[in-house]
Amino acid sequence: MTIAAENAGANFSRPASSGARQKMIAKLRGNALPIAITLASLLAGAIYTWAVGEDANWDWQNYHEYNVWAVLNGRYDIDALPAGFQTYFNPAVYFPVYALRHLLPAPYGLLIIGAVHGLNLTLVYLLSRVLLQNAATTGAVAASVLIAACGPMTLSEVGTSFSDILTALPIVAGFALILSAGESHRLRYILAGLLLGAAVGLKLTNAVFALAAAAAVLVAARPLLAMTCLGLGGAIGALATGGAWSLMLWREMGNPIFPLFNGVFQSKELQPSNIMDTQFLPRGIWDALAYPFYWLLGDNRSSEYPFRDARFAAAMVLALVGIAARLARHGAIFTRRDVQFFVLFAVSYAAWLGLFSIQRYAIVLELLCGPLIVLLLSRVMTGAPAMVLRDGRWMPAGAVIVAVAVAIASWSQPADWWRRPWSNSYQPKISARLDQPAAYFLLDKPIAYVAPLLPPRSRFYQIADIALPVMPDGKFDRRIRAGLEDPLPGGAWELHIRGKPFRQDLLERYGLAIDGSRSCVEIEGVQLATAIEACPLIRREK
Repeated sequence: MTIAAENAGANFSRPASSGARQKMIAKLRGNALPIAITLASLLAGAIYTWAVGEDANWDWQNYHEYNVWAVLNGRYDIDALPAGFQTYFNPAVYFPVYALRHLLPAPYGLLIIGAVHGLNLTLVYLLSRVLLQNAATTGAVAASVLIAACGPMTLSEVGTSFSDILTALPIVAGFALILSAGESHRLRYILAGLLLGAAVGLKLTNAVFALAAAAAVLVAARPLLAMTCLGLGGAIGALATGGAWSLMLWREMGNPIFPLFNGVFQSKELQPSNIMDTQFLPRGIWDALAYPFYWLLGDNRSSEYPFRDARFAAAMVLALVGIAARLARHGAIFTRRDVQFFVLFAVSYAAWLGLFSIQRYAIVLELLCGPLIVLLLSRVMTGAPAMVLRDGRWMPAGAVIVAVAVAIASWSQPADWWRRPWSNSYQPKISARLDQPAAYFLLDKPIAYVAPLLPPRSRFYQIADIALPVMPDGKFDRRIRAGLEDPLPGGAWELHIRGKPFRQDLLERYGLAIDGSRSCVEIEGVQLATAIEACPLIRREK
Protein backbone atom coordinates (compact mmCIF):
# COMPACT_ATOMS: atom_id res chain seq x y z
CA MET A 1 0.00 0.00 0.00
CA THR A 2 2.85 2.36 0.72
CA ILE A 3 4.34 1.83 -2.74
CA ALA A 4 0.94 2.22 -4.35
CA ALA A 5 0.28 5.39 -2.40
CA GLU A 6 3.65 6.79 -3.44
CA ASN A 7 2.97 5.93 -7.06
CA ALA A 8 -0.44 7.52 -6.84
CA GLY A 9 1.09 10.63 -5.28
CA ALA A 10 3.71 10.75 -7.98
CA ASN A 11 1.12 10.36 -10.69
CA PHE A 12 -1.06 13.00 -9.04
CA SER A 13 1.82 15.51 -8.95
CA ARG A 14 2.81 15.14 -12.59
CA PRO A 15 -0.01 17.27 -14.06
CA ALA A 16 0.78 20.01 -11.57
CA SER A 17 4.46 19.94 -12.52
CA SER A 18 3.54 19.93 -16.18
CA GLY A 19 1.18 22.85 -15.64
CA ALA A 20 3.84 24.83 -13.79
CA ARG A 21 6.30 24.14 -16.59
CA GLN A 22 3.83 25.34 -19.19
CA LYS A 23 3.18 28.50 -17.20
CA MET A 24 6.91 29.14 -16.99
CA ILE A 25 7.31 28.64 -20.74
CA ALA A 26 4.40 30.97 -21.42
CA LYS A 27 5.91 33.57 -19.11
CA LEU A 28 9.27 33.33 -20.86
CA ARG A 29 7.58 33.72 -24.22
CA GLY A 30 5.70 36.74 -22.93
CA ASN A 31 8.96 38.32 -21.78
CA ALA A 32 10.83 37.45 -24.97
CA LEU A 33 9.49 40.39 -26.97
CA PRO A 34 10.32 43.12 -24.40
CA ILE A 35 13.78 41.60 -23.96
CA ALA A 36 14.31 41.50 -27.73
CA ILE A 37 13.17 45.12 -28.07
CA THR A 38 15.49 46.17 -25.24
CA LEU A 39 18.45 44.48 -26.91
CA ALA A 40 17.51 45.98 -30.28
CA SER A 41 17.26 49.45 -28.70
CA LEU A 42 20.72 49.11 -27.13
CA LEU A 43 22.17 47.91 -30.42
CA ALA A 44 20.48 50.68 -32.43
CA GLY A 45 21.95 53.38 -30.17
CA ALA A 46 25.44 51.90 -30.36
CA ILE A 47 25.35 51.43 -34.15
CA TYR A 48 24.12 54.97 -34.73
CA THR A 49 26.91 56.35 -32.53
CA TRP A 50 29.44 54.35 -34.53
CA ALA A 51 28.01 55.65 -37.80
CA VAL A 52 27.98 59.39 -36.96
CA GLY A 53 31.34 59.70 -35.20
CA GLU A 54 32.91 61.11 -32.05
CA ASP A 55 31.01 63.74 -30.11
CA ALA A 56 32.53 67.24 -30.23
CA ASN A 57 29.57 69.39 -29.19
CA TRP A 58 29.92 73.00 -27.97
CA ASP A 59 28.64 72.27 -24.46
CA TRP A 60 31.11 69.41 -23.99
CA GLN A 61 33.89 71.79 -25.01
CA ASN A 62 32.62 74.41 -22.60
CA TYR A 63 31.49 72.69 -19.40
CA HIS A 64 30.48 69.01 -19.65
CA GLU A 65 34.13 67.91 -19.56
CA TYR A 66 35.51 70.66 -17.34
CA ASN A 67 32.88 70.53 -14.57
CA VAL A 68 33.40 66.83 -13.84
CA TRP A 69 37.18 67.18 -14.01
CA ALA A 70 36.96 70.18 -11.67
CA VAL A 71 35.00 68.22 -9.05
CA LEU A 72 37.38 65.25 -9.23
CA ASN A 73 40.46 67.47 -8.94
CA GLY A 74 39.31 70.12 -6.47
CA ARG A 75 39.41 72.93 -9.04
CA TYR A 76 36.46 74.94 -7.71
CA ASP A 77 38.78 76.48 -5.10
CA ILE A 78 41.53 77.22 -7.64
CA ASP A 79 40.05 78.32 -10.98
CA ALA A 80 37.77 81.24 -11.79
CA LEU A 81 34.79 80.39 -14.01
CA PRO A 82 36.65 78.65 -16.89
CA ALA A 83 33.31 77.65 -18.45
CA GLY A 84 31.64 80.97 -17.71
CA PHE A 85 28.26 80.87 -15.98
CA GLN A 86 27.85 77.17 -16.89
CA THR A 87 30.76 76.36 -14.54
CA TYR A 88 28.23 76.07 -11.71
CA PHE A 89 25.67 73.81 -13.42
CA ASN A 90 25.21 70.50 -11.58
CA PRO A 91 27.89 68.16 -13.02
CA ALA A 92 26.38 64.91 -11.67
CA VAL A 93 24.63 64.01 -14.93
CA TYR A 94 27.91 64.26 -16.88
CA PHE A 95 29.88 61.79 -14.74
CA PRO A 96 28.85 58.67 -16.74
CA VAL A 97 30.00 59.99 -20.11
CA TYR A 98 33.17 61.45 -18.55
CA ALA A 99 34.04 58.12 -16.93
CA LEU A 100 33.38 56.06 -20.05
CA ARG A 101 35.20 58.51 -22.30
CA HIS A 102 38.31 58.41 -20.11
CA LEU A 103 38.33 54.81 -18.90
CA LEU A 104 37.74 53.17 -22.29
CA PRO A 105 39.52 53.80 -25.60
CA ALA A 106 37.59 55.39 -28.43
CA PRO A 107 35.02 54.54 -29.61
CA TYR A 108 33.88 52.11 -26.90
CA GLY A 109 32.96 54.60 -24.18
CA LEU A 110 30.63 56.63 -26.36
CA LEU A 111 29.21 53.47 -27.95
CA ILE A 112 28.04 52.43 -24.49
CA ILE A 113 26.52 55.87 -23.91
CA GLY A 114 24.78 55.62 -27.29
CA ALA A 115 23.40 52.20 -26.33
CA VAL A 116 22.01 53.64 -23.09
CA HIS A 117 20.39 56.47 -25.03
CA GLY A 118 18.78 53.83 -27.25
CA LEU A 119 16.83 52.54 -24.24
CA ASN A 120 14.45 55.45 -24.77
CA LEU A 121 12.93 53.36 -27.57
CA THR A 122 12.19 50.53 -25.15
CA LEU A 123 10.37 52.98 -22.90
CA VAL A 124 8.39 54.31 -25.87
CA TYR A 125 7.42 50.73 -26.69
CA LEU A 126 6.19 50.13 -23.12
CA LEU A 127 4.37 53.47 -23.01
CA SER A 128 2.67 52.68 -26.33
CA ARG A 129 1.44 49.35 -24.96
CA VAL A 130 0.05 51.11 -21.88
CA LEU A 131 -1.78 53.71 -23.95
CA LEU A 132 -3.07 51.63 -26.84
CA GLN A 133 -4.19 48.62 -24.80
CA ASN A 134 -6.27 46.40 -27.14
CA ALA A 135 -5.30 48.55 -30.12
CA ALA A 136 -1.59 47.80 -29.54
CA THR A 137 -1.09 45.81 -32.72
CA THR A 138 2.40 45.04 -33.94
CA GLY A 139 2.06 47.66 -36.68
CA ALA A 140 0.77 50.37 -34.33
CA VAL A 141 3.50 49.85 -31.74
CA ALA A 142 6.19 49.64 -34.42
CA ALA A 143 4.91 52.91 -35.93
CA SER A 144 5.09 54.60 -32.53
CA VAL A 145 8.68 53.45 -31.98
CA LEU A 146 9.70 54.45 -35.53
CA ILE A 147 8.42 57.99 -35.10
CA ALA A 148 10.22 58.29 -31.76
CA ALA A 149 13.45 56.83 -33.14
CA CYS A 150 13.73 59.41 -35.93
CA GLY A 151 13.34 62.59 -33.90
CA PRO A 152 15.86 65.13 -35.23
CA MET A 153 17.04 66.27 -31.80
CA THR A 154 16.95 62.73 -30.44
CA LEU A 155 19.22 61.49 -33.21
CA SER A 156 21.49 64.52 -32.86
CA GLU A 157 22.19 63.67 -29.20
CA VAL A 158 22.67 59.90 -29.43
CA GLY A 159 26.18 59.06 -28.26
CA THR A 160 26.93 62.57 -26.98
CA SER A 161 27.45 64.19 -23.58
CA PHE A 162 24.14 66.10 -23.77
CA SER A 163 21.93 65.41 -20.77
CA ASP A 164 18.57 66.02 -22.48
CA ILE A 165 18.48 62.53 -24.01
CA LEU A 166 19.88 60.87 -20.87
CA THR A 167 17.35 62.47 -18.51
CA ALA A 168 14.59 61.58 -20.98
CA LEU A 169 14.91 58.02 -19.64
CA PRO A 170 13.58 58.73 -16.12
CA ILE A 171 11.03 61.22 -17.46
CA VAL A 172 9.43 58.86 -20.00
CA ALA A 173 9.56 56.04 -17.44
CA GLY A 174 7.87 58.29 -14.88
CA PHE A 175 5.15 59.20 -17.36
CA ALA A 176 4.58 55.51 -18.12
CA LEU A 177 4.17 54.77 -14.40
CA ILE A 178 1.63 57.58 -14.00
CA LEU A 179 -0.41 56.43 -16.98
CA SER A 180 -0.36 52.79 -15.87
CA ALA A 181 -1.27 53.51 -12.23
CA GLY A 182 -4.69 52.50 -10.96
CA GLU A 183 -6.67 53.90 -8.03
CA SER A 184 -4.62 52.02 -5.43
CA HIS A 185 -1.18 52.15 -7.05
CA ARG A 186 0.44 54.54 -4.58
CA LEU A 187 3.87 53.03 -5.12
CA ARG A 188 3.76 53.77 -8.85
CA TYR A 189 3.06 57.43 -8.19
CA ILE A 190 5.89 57.57 -5.66
CA LEU A 191 8.29 55.91 -8.10
CA ALA A 192 7.16 58.26 -10.88
CA GLY A 193 7.83 61.19 -8.57
CA LEU A 194 11.27 59.83 -7.72
CA LEU A 195 12.19 59.53 -11.38
CA LEU A 196 10.86 62.95 -12.37
CA GLY A 197 12.37 64.62 -9.32
CA ALA A 198 15.73 63.02 -10.05
CA ALA A 199 15.57 64.36 -13.62
CA VAL A 200 14.85 67.87 -12.33
CA GLY A 201 17.70 67.68 -9.81
CA LEU A 202 20.09 66.72 -12.60
CA LYS A 203 18.85 69.37 -15.06
CA LEU A 204 16.58 72.17 -13.90
CA THR A 205 14.95 72.69 -17.30
CA ASN A 206 13.20 69.34 -16.78
CA ALA A 207 10.90 71.13 -14.35
CA VAL A 208 8.43 71.60 -17.23
CA PHE A 209 7.85 67.83 -17.26
CA ALA A 210 7.37 67.68 -13.50
CA LEU A 211 4.78 70.44 -13.85
CA ALA A 212 3.02 68.44 -16.57
CA ALA A 213 3.00 65.33 -14.38
CA ALA A 214 1.36 67.30 -11.57
CA ALA A 215 -1.30 68.51 -13.99
CA ALA A 216 -1.91 65.00 -15.33
CA VAL A 217 -2.53 63.41 -11.92
CA LEU A 218 -5.36 65.91 -11.40
CA VAL A 219 -7.21 63.82 -13.98
CA ALA A 220 -6.52 60.60 -12.04
CA ALA A 221 -9.32 58.69 -10.32
CA ARG A 222 -8.04 59.80 -6.88
CA PRO A 223 -6.15 63.05 -7.61
CA LEU A 224 -5.37 64.04 -4.01
CA LEU A 225 -3.72 60.72 -3.21
CA ALA A 226 -1.90 60.68 -6.54
CA MET A 227 -0.62 64.24 -6.09
CA THR A 228 0.58 63.54 -2.54
CA CYS A 229 2.50 60.43 -3.58
CA LEU A 230 3.93 62.11 -6.68
CA GLY A 231 5.05 65.15 -4.67
CA LEU A 232 6.67 63.01 -1.97
CA GLY A 233 8.62 61.00 -4.53
CA GLY A 234 9.54 64.13 -6.46
CA ALA A 235 11.00 65.86 -3.41
CA ILE A 236 13.10 62.81 -2.51
CA GLY A 237 14.31 62.39 -6.11
CA ALA A 238 15.28 66.05 -6.53
CA LEU A 239 17.14 66.12 -3.21
CA ALA A 240 18.98 62.90 -4.08
CA THR A 241 20.41 64.19 -7.36
CA GLY A 242 20.60 67.94 -6.81
CA GLY A 243 20.40 68.58 -3.09
CA ALA A 244 24.10 68.38 -2.27
CA TRP A 245 25.07 70.62 -5.19
CA SER A 246 22.41 73.21 -4.31
CA LEU A 247 23.56 73.20 -0.68
CA MET A 248 27.13 73.88 -1.81
CA LEU A 249 25.96 76.74 -4.05
CA TRP A 250 23.92 78.22 -1.22
CA ARG A 251 26.89 78.06 1.14
CA GLU A 252 29.50 79.32 -1.32
CA MET A 253 27.47 81.68 -3.52
CA GLY A 254 24.36 82.58 -1.56
CA ASN A 255 22.16 81.18 -4.34
CA PRO A 256 21.10 77.49 -4.38
CA ILE A 257 20.71 77.47 -8.18
CA PHE A 258 23.56 79.91 -8.99
CA PRO A 259 23.84 81.61 -11.41
CA LEU A 260 20.14 81.28 -12.30
CA PHE A 261 17.47 83.56 -10.84
CA ASN A 262 20.04 85.82 -9.26
CA GLY A 263 17.48 88.62 -9.43
CA VAL A 264 15.75 86.67 -6.65
CA PHE A 265 18.66 85.29 -4.61
CA GLN A 266 21.11 88.15 -5.32
CA SER A 267 24.48 86.48 -4.93
CA LYS A 268 27.27 89.04 -4.68
CA GLU A 269 29.21 87.21 -7.42
CA LEU A 270 26.76 88.23 -10.14
CA GLN A 271 24.63 91.17 -11.11
CA PRO A 272 21.11 90.93 -9.57
CA SER A 273 19.50 89.76 -12.81
CA ASN A 274 17.98 86.56 -14.18
CA ILE A 275 19.98 84.81 -16.90
CA MET A 276 17.49 83.83 -19.60
CA ASP A 277 18.06 82.81 -23.20
CA THR A 278 15.10 84.40 -24.98
CA GLN A 279 16.39 84.30 -28.56
CA PHE A 280 14.26 81.28 -29.50
CA LEU A 281 10.97 82.34 -27.91
CA PRO A 282 7.96 83.00 -30.17
CA ARG A 283 7.07 86.64 -30.77
CA GLY A 284 3.35 86.23 -30.14
CA ILE A 285 0.49 83.75 -29.98
CA TRP A 286 0.22 83.28 -33.76
CA ASP A 287 3.96 82.80 -34.01
CA ALA A 288 3.78 80.21 -31.23
CA LEU A 289 0.98 78.32 -32.99
CA ALA A 290 3.01 78.33 -36.21
CA TYR A 291 6.18 76.79 -34.70
CA PRO A 292 5.28 73.16 -35.60
CA PHE A 293 4.80 74.23 -39.22
CA TYR A 294 8.09 76.15 -39.23
CA TRP A 295 9.80 72.90 -38.21
CA LEU A 296 7.90 71.02 -40.90
CA LEU A 297 9.44 73.34 -43.50
CA GLY A 298 12.95 73.22 -42.02
CA ASP A 299 12.83 76.63 -40.34
CA ASN A 300 15.16 76.21 -37.34
CA ARG A 301 14.24 79.35 -35.37
CA SER A 302 14.21 77.24 -32.18
CA SER A 303 17.70 75.79 -32.68
CA GLU A 304 21.22 76.95 -33.42
CA TYR A 305 21.56 74.46 -36.27
CA PRO A 306 19.21 73.34 -39.07
CA PHE A 307 16.76 70.49 -38.63
CA ARG A 308 13.43 69.41 -40.13
CA ASP A 309 10.54 67.67 -38.41
CA ALA A 310 6.93 66.87 -39.30
CA ARG A 311 5.81 65.21 -36.05
CA PHE A 312 4.56 68.26 -34.18
CA ALA A 313 2.58 69.54 -37.15
CA ALA A 314 1.06 66.07 -37.61
CA ALA A 315 0.18 65.88 -33.91
CA MET A 316 -1.49 69.31 -33.99
CA VAL A 317 -3.58 68.48 -37.06
CA LEU A 318 -4.59 65.09 -35.62
CA ALA A 319 -5.54 66.69 -32.31
CA LEU A 320 -7.96 68.98 -34.16
CA VAL A 321 -9.32 66.00 -36.11
CA GLY A 322 -9.75 64.13 -32.83
CA ILE A 323 -11.74 66.98 -31.31
CA ALA A 324 -13.93 67.17 -34.40
CA ALA A 325 -14.50 63.40 -34.31
CA ARG A 326 -15.47 63.56 -30.65
CA LEU A 327 -18.04 66.29 -31.35
CA ALA A 328 -19.39 64.53 -34.44
CA ARG A 329 -19.94 61.21 -32.71
CA HIS A 330 -21.63 62.69 -29.61
CA GLY A 331 -19.82 60.16 -27.48
CA ALA A 332 -16.51 59.52 -25.80
CA ILE A 333 -13.73 58.22 -28.03
CA PHE A 334 -10.94 58.93 -25.53
CA THR A 335 -10.41 57.11 -22.22
CA ARG A 336 -9.36 58.70 -18.92
CA ARG A 337 -5.83 57.46 -19.58
CA ASP A 338 -5.89 59.10 -23.03
CA VAL A 339 -6.93 62.41 -21.47
CA GLN A 340 -4.15 62.13 -18.88
CA PHE A 341 -1.64 61.62 -21.66
CA PHE A 342 -2.99 64.58 -23.61
CA VAL A 343 -2.64 66.75 -20.50
CA LEU A 344 0.93 65.52 -19.97
CA PHE A 345 1.89 66.39 -23.50
CA ALA A 346 0.00 69.69 -23.76
CA VAL A 347 1.27 71.11 -20.46
CA SER A 348 4.84 69.99 -21.18
CA TYR A 349 4.74 71.56 -24.63
CA ALA A 350 3.14 74.83 -23.49
CA ALA A 351 5.59 75.22 -20.59
CA TRP A 352 8.58 74.41 -22.79
CA LEU A 353 7.43 76.81 -25.51
CA GLY A 354 6.73 79.64 -23.07
CA LEU A 355 9.90 79.29 -21.01
CA PHE A 356 12.60 78.11 -23.42
CA SER A 357 11.61 77.16 -26.99
CA ILE A 358 15.07 75.60 -27.20
CA GLN A 359 14.63 72.56 -29.40
CA ARG A 360 17.15 70.38 -27.58
CA TYR A 361 15.08 70.65 -24.41
CA ALA A 362 12.11 69.10 -26.25
CA ILE A 363 13.58 65.63 -26.76
CA VAL A 364 11.02 64.13 -24.37
CA LEU A 365 8.27 65.70 -26.45
CA GLU A 366 9.83 64.31 -29.64
CA LEU A 367 9.76 60.83 -28.14
CA LEU A 368 6.18 61.23 -26.90
CA CYS A 369 5.00 62.30 -30.36
CA GLY A 370 5.29 58.67 -31.47
CA PRO A 371 2.67 57.32 -29.03
CA LEU A 372 0.61 60.51 -29.36
CA ILE A 373 0.25 60.37 -33.15
CA VAL A 374 -0.49 56.64 -33.18
CA LEU A 375 -3.01 57.00 -30.33
CA LEU A 376 -4.85 59.82 -32.09
CA LEU A 377 -4.97 57.91 -35.36
CA SER A 378 -6.16 54.77 -33.60
CA ARG A 379 -8.92 56.51 -31.66
CA VAL A 380 -10.12 58.59 -34.61
CA MET A 381 -10.41 55.48 -36.77
CA THR A 382 -12.12 53.43 -34.04
CA GLY A 383 -15.65 52.69 -35.14
CA ALA A 384 -14.90 53.97 -38.63
CA PRO A 385 -14.74 51.54 -41.55
CA ALA A 386 -11.85 49.15 -41.35
CA MET A 387 -10.68 50.60 -44.63
CA VAL A 388 -10.15 54.21 -45.59
CA LEU A 389 -10.33 55.65 -49.08
CA ARG A 390 -7.12 56.71 -50.78
CA ASP A 391 -6.84 57.44 -54.49
CA GLY A 392 -9.97 55.46 -55.20
CA ARG A 393 -8.62 52.37 -53.42
CA TRP A 394 -9.35 51.06 -49.95
CA MET A 395 -6.42 51.01 -47.52
CA PRO A 396 -6.42 49.13 -44.18
CA ALA A 397 -6.53 51.44 -41.13
CA GLY A 398 -3.42 49.77 -39.70
CA ALA A 399 -1.58 50.49 -42.92
CA VAL A 400 -2.52 54.18 -42.60
CA ILE A 401 -0.78 54.34 -39.20
CA VAL A 402 2.36 52.71 -40.57
CA ALA A 403 2.35 54.95 -43.67
CA VAL A 404 2.09 58.10 -41.53
CA ALA A 405 4.97 56.90 -39.36
CA VAL A 406 7.16 56.16 -42.37
CA ALA A 407 6.39 59.57 -43.87
CA ILE A 408 7.30 61.39 -40.64
CA ALA A 409 10.48 59.37 -40.19
CA SER A 410 11.52 59.93 -43.81
CA TRP A 411 11.00 63.70 -43.57
CA SER A 412 13.06 64.13 -40.39
CA GLN A 413 16.47 65.75 -40.69
CA PRO A 414 18.63 65.70 -37.54
CA ALA A 415 20.64 68.65 -36.31
CA ASP A 416 24.43 68.44 -36.14
CA TRP A 417 26.23 69.50 -32.95
CA TRP A 418 29.66 68.65 -34.42
CA ARG A 419 31.22 65.22 -34.69
CA ARG A 420 34.58 63.98 -35.90
CA PRO A 421 35.35 60.61 -37.57
CA TRP A 422 36.42 57.74 -35.32
CA SER A 423 39.46 57.27 -37.57
CA ASN A 424 40.65 60.67 -36.35
CA SER A 425 39.59 60.68 -32.69
CA TYR A 426 40.64 63.63 -30.57
CA GLN A 427 44.18 63.14 -29.19
CA PRO A 428 45.92 66.52 -29.37
CA LYS A 429 49.64 67.00 -28.92
CA ILE A 430 50.57 69.75 -26.48
CA SER A 431 53.56 71.98 -27.27
CA ALA A 432 56.63 71.57 -25.06
CA ARG A 433 56.38 75.31 -24.34
CA LEU A 434 53.29 74.53 -22.26
CA ASP A 435 54.92 71.81 -20.17
CA GLN A 436 55.22 73.97 -17.06
CA PRO A 437 52.25 74.89 -14.82
CA ALA A 438 50.98 78.34 -15.76
CA ALA A 439 48.11 80.77 -15.31
CA TYR A 440 45.76 80.75 -18.30
CA PHE A 441 43.40 83.62 -19.03
CA LEU A 442 40.49 82.47 -21.22
CA LEU A 443 39.31 85.17 -23.60
CA ASP A 444 36.76 83.08 -25.47
CA LYS A 445 34.29 80.19 -25.16
CA PRO A 446 34.27 77.21 -25.46
CA ILE A 447 37.84 76.55 -24.33
CA ALA A 448 37.62 74.94 -20.88
CA TYR A 449 37.89 71.41 -22.30
CA VAL A 450 41.65 71.87 -22.78
CA ALA A 451 42.20 72.49 -19.05
CA PRO A 452 42.63 68.75 -18.27
CA LEU A 453 45.22 68.52 -21.06
CA LEU A 454 47.57 71.08 -19.48
CA PRO A 455 49.87 70.63 -16.43
CA PRO A 456 47.82 69.81 -13.29
CA ARG A 457 49.02 72.75 -11.17
CA SER A 458 47.93 75.29 -13.80
CA ARG A 459 45.18 77.82 -13.08
CA PHE A 460 42.35 78.83 -15.41
CA TYR A 461 40.58 82.19 -15.34
CA GLN A 462 37.67 83.05 -17.66
CA ILE A 463 37.38 86.83 -17.96
CA ALA A 464 35.34 87.18 -21.17
CA ASP A 465 31.95 85.66 -20.24
CA ILE A 466 29.17 88.15 -20.99
CA ALA A 467 26.52 86.49 -18.84
CA LEU A 468 28.76 86.13 -15.78
CA PRO A 469 31.48 88.77 -15.80
CA VAL A 470 33.99 88.75 -12.96
CA MET A 471 32.68 91.18 -10.34
CA PRO A 472 35.19 93.83 -9.19
CA ASP A 473 36.59 92.88 -5.77
CA GLY A 474 34.45 89.74 -5.77
CA LYS A 475 35.61 86.25 -4.89
CA PHE A 476 36.87 85.47 -8.39
CA ASP A 477 38.52 88.83 -8.90
CA ARG A 478 40.45 88.41 -5.66
CA ARG A 479 41.41 84.85 -6.61
CA ILE A 480 42.84 86.00 -9.95
CA ARG A 481 44.84 88.81 -8.37
CA ALA A 482 46.17 86.51 -5.66
CA GLY A 483 47.24 84.06 -8.36
CA LEU A 484 49.16 86.78 -10.18
CA GLU A 485 50.98 87.63 -6.97
CA ASP A 486 52.04 83.99 -6.71
CA PRO A 487 53.30 83.27 -10.24
CA LEU A 488 53.74 79.74 -11.57
CA PRO A 489 56.88 78.46 -13.37
CA GLY A 490 55.22 78.62 -16.79
CA GLY A 491 54.18 82.26 -16.38
CA ALA A 492 50.86 83.57 -17.75
CA TRP A 493 49.15 82.86 -21.09
CA GLU A 494 45.93 83.82 -22.77
CA LEU A 495 43.75 81.36 -24.70
CA HIS A 496 41.43 82.16 -27.60
CA ILE A 497 39.97 80.35 -30.62
CA ARG A 498 42.04 80.83 -33.74
CA GLY A 499 40.48 83.15 -36.30
CA LYS A 500 37.88 84.63 -33.96
CA PRO A 501 38.04 88.19 -32.64
CA PHE A 502 38.80 88.33 -28.94
CA ARG A 503 39.01 91.14 -26.39
CA GLN A 504 42.63 91.80 -25.52
CA ASP A 505 41.49 94.87 -23.60
CA LEU A 506 40.12 92.61 -20.85
CA LEU A 507 43.73 91.83 -19.89
CA GLU A 508 44.35 95.47 -19.00
CA ARG A 509 42.22 95.12 -15.89
CA TYR A 510 44.91 92.83 -14.48
CA GLY A 511 47.87 94.79 -15.82
CA LEU A 512 48.64 92.24 -18.54
CA ALA A 513 49.32 92.37 -22.28
CA ILE A 514 50.27 89.87 -24.98
CA ASP A 515 54.04 89.53 -25.26
CA GLY A 516 54.75 90.42 -28.89
CA SER A 517 58.39 89.31 -28.59
CA ARG A 518 57.38 85.66 -28.28
CA SER A 519 55.28 83.62 -30.65
CA CYS A 520 51.97 81.99 -29.81
CA VAL A 521 51.47 78.22 -29.92
CA GLU A 522 48.43 76.22 -31.03
CA ILE A 523 46.45 73.44 -29.41
CA GLU A 524 44.43 71.34 -31.86
CA GLY A 525 40.70 71.92 -31.39
CA VAL A 526 38.24 69.05 -31.01
CA GLN A 527 36.19 70.39 -33.89
CA LEU A 528 37.93 69.60 -37.16
CA ALA A 529 40.06 72.37 -38.68
CA THR A 530 39.97 74.48 -35.51
CA ALA A 531 42.67 75.37 -33.00
CA ILE A 532 43.10 77.21 -29.73
CA GLU A 533 45.90 79.77 -29.69
CA ALA A 534 47.94 80.22 -26.54
CA CYS A 535 49.85 83.51 -26.40
CA PRO A 536 52.34 84.42 -23.65
CA LEU A 537 51.55 87.41 -21.44
CA ILE A 538 53.70 90.02 -19.76
CA ARG A 539 53.05 92.72 -17.20
CA ARG A 540 52.09 96.01 -18.82
CA GLU A 541 54.36 98.94 -18.14
CA LYS A 542 52.68 101.57 -15.99
